[in-house]
Formats: sequence, structure tokens, C-alpha cells
Amino acid sequence: MTTTLTRHVSTIDRDVWPGIACAPAGVKATVAGPIADALFRRAVNRLPIRVLLQDGTLIGGGTAESPLMTIRRSADFAARVGDSGLIGFGEAYMAGDWDAEDLTAVLEVFATRMATLIPTSLQRLRGLYVAKPPRTERNTTKNTRSNISRHYDLSNDLFELFLDDTMTYSSALFASTGTVDDGESLADAQRRKIDRLLDKAGVGEGTRVLEIGTGWGELAIRAARRGATVRSVTLSTEQKDLADKRIAAAGCAERVQVDLLDYRLVDGEYDAVVSVEMIEAVGHQYWGTYFRTIDRVLAPGGRVAIQAITMPHDRMLATRNTYTWVHKYIFPGGFLPSIRAIEEVTEQHTSLRVRERLSMGDHYARTLRHWDRAFGRKSEHVAELGFDSVFARMWHFYLCYSEAGFRSGYLDVQQVVLDRRRGE
Repeated sequence: MTTTLTRHVSTIDRDVWPGIACAPAGVKATVAGPIADALFRRAVNRLPIRVLLQDGTLIGGGTAESPLMTIRRSADFAARVGDSGLIGFGEAYMAGDWDAEDLTAVLEVFATRMATLIPTSLQRLRGLYVAKPPRTERNTTKNTRSNISRHYDLSNDLFELFLDDTMTYSSALFASTGTVDDGESLADAQRRKIDRLLDKAGVGEGTRVLEIGTGWGELAIRAARRGATVRSVTLSTEQKDLADKRIAAAGCAERVQVDLLDYRLVDGEYDAVVSVEMIEAVGHQYWGTYFRTIDRVLAPGGRVAIQAITMPHDRMLATRNTYTWVHKYIFPGGFLPSIRAIEEVTEQHTSLRVRERLSMGDHYARTLRHWDRAFGRKSEHVAELGFDSVFARMWHFYLCYSEAGFRSGYLDVQQVVLDRRRGE
């Protein structure tokens, strides 16, 4: 069961959270709120879930064993969902309008049926209702630094609270199926993930490695310890600062160079290009640029190993121009590719071809459970760093929302190996 978040919302700072402190009260919310309430009731009555309403009424199609969602402020919940759809659903949780003891289980029910929650007749109106991504968050060379900093520059101290000793912020690869309680170390599973990527990219003594997306330096350290020379690029000043310190402490400073640089500006030639969960931050408009850059700097005979969070192709097409709760609060400018999209982009724009894939969705769900438990245990430390109860609920929702996506199969994560077309 997911760790229950104990830091409930009391007072909300309107200067920090203007959209959370008060439920929307405009014409759109007033008109759409009752419609959203009716659609919500219709949906949950067909789902294996129980919903306890503010007046004590229990609705939903679940049994006594089904996940329980408790709505504490029905009118505010309906107004937020009516005004902003799924963004409002997440904001309602941040504000404390609804709660759940096992948040992941509740969200998994919705994620499993994401494509059919809204009646087909109304889905045709999606383009008229849902918000579009703001142009200020499009990942141009001008905007990308800001988009990255809004997440990765929050605080190294914050990430240290819930990540393992490797400071690896991506899916681990566990030795076997199991749970967070089966005794397998998350740090060991993270090293296994990194080592598999390095193996697939052919990284060894003398290999020239380009890493796109530094994280906090663990992959660069492990590549350097194999005898490789590594150039790693990032747009996060916080990550670069700590990565440099960790690389120096590991005795790898002479073999690793970390640059604060947009991937599009990389020069040189490399025998291996490795990129872990970076393509999600590129934006679908720039996938061609991302792979053309890799193709341009890859030496003859070189190999590419990336780890990418993916979604089904049909859902990718349906949502690529949609502004979501994750965009607004967690990853501005991001978008998840499908495997088909990766294959099509590389075939159309590069000489690279996908040679091998490993699906790891279950491993990411387990990784996220580790992170959420650690975050819950450190709630007092989160507050000491200056993050309030709304932020704590937001982060808990983000981790559980992501875990639910992988548990439901709506999301996957894959290690993808590419090299050039035969004869090139």
C-alpha cells in the first residue's frame, strides 16, 4: 500500500499557489462543474472503485475490497474538474478537495480506462475543450533551459531525500520480479540498469562516450571506471554542480567532462551515445533534431543506447497537443514518444535504426514505489527545506500518478539500442 501522506493542507499561500488556494468560480466552472460532476459519477459507477462523497453517499462500481476515494469538498472538486479537466482533477488533490489512503490504487483504476472515461460522442469535442501547451514552454533553444530548471533545479537536497545513493532519477532494472519489500537494493538495481546500457552501447577501455542528460553523474562515473572518456551535457545548473562533485569524489574527474550545454550544440565525434530518459523532455516537435544530432556526432561503427518512457501510439497522437497536469506542475515542455514514433523518426530523418528493445514498465512502477515511500518517510525534512504541504501533496500525486501509469500498462519504459543502417 502506498504510504499515506500525513501533511494535509491547512492554509494555502495564495501568492505561491494562486490557482490552488481557491476553486475557480468563473462562468466556465459554473456551467461545466455540474456537467463534470455528472460525467464523473457516470464513469465511477462503471469502474471497480468506491467513492465516498462529502454527504456520506457511497458511489462507484467497486466492492468492499476496491480502492476508496474520499471527496471532502464536492462543489470545489466539480468546479476544478469542470474548469480544467484532468488538470483540475490533480489540482483538487493538491488542494485537499479529495483524498485516498492508497492513491496509486485509485489512480490506477482511472489510468487503466483512460481512453474510455469520457463518452465517445464528447471525445470529438476534445480539441475545443482541453488546454493547448503554451508556446512559452515549447522546447526551443531559448525556452529549454527554463523548462529544465523548473524541475531539476528545485533543490539537490530535495532529490537526495528520496533517491538512493546513486542519485539516479530514472527507472531501475531489478534482478527479478518482486516488491519493494523483497530485500533487493534500489541502488543495485540502478547500477544494473546503467551497466546494461553501457554494455549495449559497447562502452569499454578507450571508448569516447557522449551522455545526453547528465543526471547527477552516476552513469558517467561507471563509464569512466570502464576506461572510457565521457562528455556529458545538461541544462540543469544544480545537477551539474553536484555531478561535478560526485565525479571528483569518485576519482573520475580526468575522464569526465560535464558541460552546461543544449544537446543541439554538441560537437565532436563519439563511439557511443547514451541518453537516459532525456527524450521525454525534448518535445515531439524536436524528436527529429534530437536523433539527427546523435546521428551527426556518432562515429562510424558507433552505437546508441537510450532509455525512454513510452506510451501507446494512438494515445500519443491523441494527446500530443494537450496541456496536462504534468506539464503544468512537473515537466513543462515534455512529451512521451511511442516506440513507433521513435522508429519512424529515425527512419525518416537519420541513418540510425532500432536494433533491440527491452520493456521495463513493471520495473519503473517498483522504482516509483521506492521513491514515494522514501518521500513519505522524509516529509518533515521536506518541510525543513521550505516546501509546503501543497508541494508535498503535489509531489506525492506525481509519484503515484506515474506509478499508476506503469502498473496499468498505459505507460512503459524501454531500453532501445540503435546503430546505423547496414553498410553506413
